[in-house]
Amino acid sequence: MPPVAVQLHSLLFKLILRRRLSSLSASASAPASAPFGVSSRPADQHPSPPSNPSFSPASPDGVATKDLHPDPLSSLHLRLFLPNPNHHATGGTVPHPLRRNSFPQPQHRDAAPGQELLSRSRRASASFHGVGVSPAPTAQAAPRNYGGYLPTAGATRSASRRKLPVIVQFHGGAFVTGAADSAANDAFCRRVARLCDAIVVAVGYRLAPESRYPAAFEDGVAVLRWIAKQANLAACGRTMMGKGTGADSFGAAMVEPWLAAHADPSRCVLLGVSCGANIADYVAQKAVESGKLLDPVRVVAQVLMYPFFMGSAPTHSELKLANSYFYDKSSCLLAWKLFLPEGEFSLDHPAVNPLAPRRSPPLKLMPPTLTVVAELDWMKDRAIAYSEELRKVNVDAPVLEYKDAVHEFATLDVLLKTPQAQACAEDIAIWVKKYISLRGHELSY
Repeated sequence: MPPVAVQLHSLLFKLILRRRLSSLSASASAPASAPFGVSSRPADQHPSPPSNPSFSPASPDGVATKDLHPDPLSSLHLRLFLPNPNHHATGGTVPHPLRRNSFPQPQHRDAAPGQELLSRSRRASASFHGVGVSPAPTAQAAPRNYGGYLPTAGATRSASRRKLPVIVQFHGGAFVTGAADSAANDAFCRRVARLCDAIVVAVGYRLAPESRYPAAFEDGVAVLRWIAKQANLAACGRTMMGKGTGADSFGAAMVEPWLAAHADPSRCVLLGVSCGANIADYVAQKAVESGKLLDPVRVVAQVLMYPFFMGSAPTHSELKLANSYFYDKSSCLLAWKLFLPEGEFSLDHPAVNPLAPRRSPPLKLMPPTLTVVAELDWMKDRAIAYSEELRKVNVDAPVLEYKDAVHEFATLDVLLKTPQAQACAEDIAIWVKKYISLRGHELSY
């Protein structure tokens, strides 16, 4: 039995969720909105913490964050979490970073005519000089009023021997709420980035009912392709610099410097929370089907935290715990009706049931999968069944079940400081390091 405070919070959460689902259901009958969609709702949670792209006292956990919008044609939103890449090499001290401002500043009254335009052009473009073999000639002239971290050529060379793996994270919220930059998701991703010593890419996918299936799932695949593109552009830039052909090109301006300097996409892990676990599993399937088309991205493992799986044949936990904490079965059914295309609602839809007969590719080709379930979650039995099917075909697929835990116990803001949430994050880090460690599988369950 969870604490009384959790039970009370669960009642309030259910009331708010049902009201929101009812409101969205009423608006879903209106004409469909533009494909741009929405990736967050202002009334969902407390104000989102602003991104902080620096390793400063304002980020005591040593994790810098940055917001990106990689697709101008949709509301897809990313928040990057970068643990200090020089922490181990420097004994915890961070060299003074190259500072650059991405926004035009008012011209100083003493500046010469044309100086503002020159500095603005330097600020508005990305450069391969941050990931190449030599610093940019204008690096010393970069403005100093940007407080964020930008890899320098020297820092890149010293950190190149220690590239960081990439964890692509999908938040929960029943496909209709939640955001990559919400307070709870921000705190959870910071914890994962710090414990796993990895770059976390939190995906703010398009929400339903404005964008129904497969919009959110396609956003997940699009992020993998974007990471692959970033890696290829960075490699191209290093080649160009090595040949002395220069790097100031259209492609260079599209490079994300954090990923280019510190990410190792060949060690990519998918992490999905609640309905985000359904997205992660779909993205893993598409990664298997794509094969080398996603090079150099390689999905080495996935973590499914209390997946949002259902099916037409009820399981024991669905019958016993249908009215359990936070997400009850009636609310989840309504959420699925808002997410699936109109006229295609079925609890055996491939997005809903991972063991649907028409699933592709075969389970034996899936990456190692860690499944996290809560004892008081009515969806746990189907997640466990999916893990059992993976083990039958020799996929490493352990299950971690936490006693007296509820759905979202490790990622909900009110529960983030509980011992169960902290233990869960540490257990995930131990298992993930089996597949992202460069030293091999020294840690295992």
